[in-house]
Amino acid sequence: MKLSRLYSNKPDLFEPVDFVSGLNVVMAEIRLPENRNKDTHNLGKTTLGRLLDFGFLSGRDAKFFLFKHIDLFKDFVFFLEIELMDASYVTVRRSVEEASKISFKKHEASHQDFTSLPTADWDHRDMPFERARDMLDSLLDWRELRSWSYRKCLGYQLRSQDDYRDVFHLSRFAAGHADWKPFLAHILGFDAQLISSHYEKEDQLKKKEATAQTIKNELGGSVEDISKIEGILLLKQQEADKKQKLLDAFDFRAQDKDRTKQLVDVIDEGIASLNVERYSLNQNKKKILASLEEDQILFNPDEAQRLFEEAGVLFNGQIKKDFQQLIAFNRAITDERRRYLQEDRSEVEAELKRVNAELNVLGKRRADTLSFLSGTDVFTKYKQVSDDMVILRADITSLERQKGFLHRLQVLRTDIRALTEEKGHLQTQIEADVEQQNSDKTSLFSSIRLFFSEIVEDVIDRKALLSVSPNQLGHLEFKAEILDESGNATSADLGHTYRKLLCIAFDMAVLRAHLNDKFPRFVYHDGVFESLDDRKKENLLAVIRRYADLGIQPVITLIDSDLPNRNEKADLVFNENEIVLTLHDEDERGRLLKIRAW
Repeated sequence: MKLSRLYSNKPDLFEPVDFVSGLNVVMAEIRLPENRNKDTHNLGKTTLGRLLDFGFLSGRDAKFFLFKHIDLFKDFVFFLEIELMDASYVTVRRSVEEASKISFKKHEASHQDFTSLPTADWDHRDMPFERARDMLDSLLDWRELRSWSYRKCLGYQLRSQDDYRDVFHLSRFAAGHADWKPFLAHILGFDAQLISSHYEKEDQLKKKEATAQTIKNELGGSVEDISKIEGILLLKQQEADKKQKLLDAFDFRAQDKDRTKQLVDVIDEGIASLNVERYSLNQNKKKILASLEEDQILFNPDEAQRLFEEAGVLFNGQIKKDFQQLIAFNRAITDERRRYLQEDRSEVEAELKRVNAELNVLGKRRADTLSFLSGTDVFTKYKQVSDDMVILRADITSLERQKGFLHRLQVLRTDIRALTEEKGHLQTQIEADVEQQNSDKTSLFSSIRLFFSEIVEDVIDRKALLSVSPNQLGHLEFKAEILDESGNATSADLGHTYRKLLCIAFDMAVLRAHLNDKFPRFVYHDGVFESLDDRKKENLLAVIRRYADLGIQPVITLIDSDLPNRNEKADLVFNENEIVLTLHDEDERGRLLKIRAW
């Protein structure tokens, strides 16, 4: 499948571009001296690739120049003529104003002009966008892509300047790795189904784990044993059944008996125990307070000296010093003891606060129970039992909810274990497949990496390594590196110039490896010679021509200043038949779209 023709309904503003089966050159000539040192010239060599993408039914993007400047281009209709695998042709008609309505026409001869073709003569007219993509997919018949859309491959067939940043990850692959790595693995000869399944399992696992964490949060962060919840629920339900029978029978003798037993065995015993505890705590508090008061040092050496002087007794020198040291020592001991006593006092007061609070609660329960037992109004008892039933039902509902969450959590944990195991099996299979494709010298991947290194070596006299390996998570890592004389990877591929060369080499190596398959045959490289020295340009051009002779259709764009320095005339570098489009900067007529700059 190759490009044949791109034209529009306004040939005076967009002249037809007729592609040839071999090398196609889009030449931009900088004729004005003031423009020679500019980095960009806006003549349209990059725009041509975007228009080809438009003809291949790219999605509607508000940033795309045709839609961003809709007032300028709304009347344009573009026609892309494509040569199919069976040597027939199909023309895709797409207007800017109604970009989601696509028409198709199959024909046997090339370089047709269907701008005036009546609507009724189109094979498929104004098809909805998604159906039109499916139609073009079937017409192109790139069977080697299998379950992927033809659009997936176009990124490597239409390399823009933005797509030279990474050999594998293109700018159009805005989604995660699961969106493009399986496809890339497939065209390199690996088992893409394993990789897709691995990403799917990983995604399912993340969702299950997130749901499990949400349930844990709903449970308040504490996950009880479901057996414990079941046991508490059973007891609560049994109690609720008993109370319901009391209410149904309107007989509260059993309730009176239970309340009496609860009053004697639980409440009164609890109050008595707490009173004993409170008495003990109060005694301890009293002793601590007394100890704190006794720890004061009342002896004052200065006062003692004054009294001794009045009595006529000497109290100076070593005697006074010894007393001062003794007092300091006792004060240090006392301060430490007071600190411990203060800590004991705080603990005792905290315990007293707790005991008093529990006594208040039990006291209220005792009063309520005595009121229930001494009450003669059966309706009051009915109301109290009903209130108890409301509390029980609320507890049962809460427990049922916890039980449901815990059951779902158990199911999720089972699913997570199963998914983790399946993911592990897939990772093992991926690793085995990668090892097989790497070690098999006749595999598709081995062919591609040999072609890839051969191209780079022919251009810069350095070998290059294309490698694919799984990381610790089982995800494939793709690398393209330039090797030094010893066969070690260098940082040369980090530069823009060599990275672009790696991109070009990769695209052409893939096409060559798939020459016998139903696969695209064309590749578009924008600014192919930029930053290379003359010798490397000549080498790259020789490689491109060799690949054109093999049946691949390279489309390259360049500025005349990037030509190898053979002569002032470009026709000494390219044959006249190879230059399919010449652009220049003298006036608007030299641009691809011959209208004012936008």
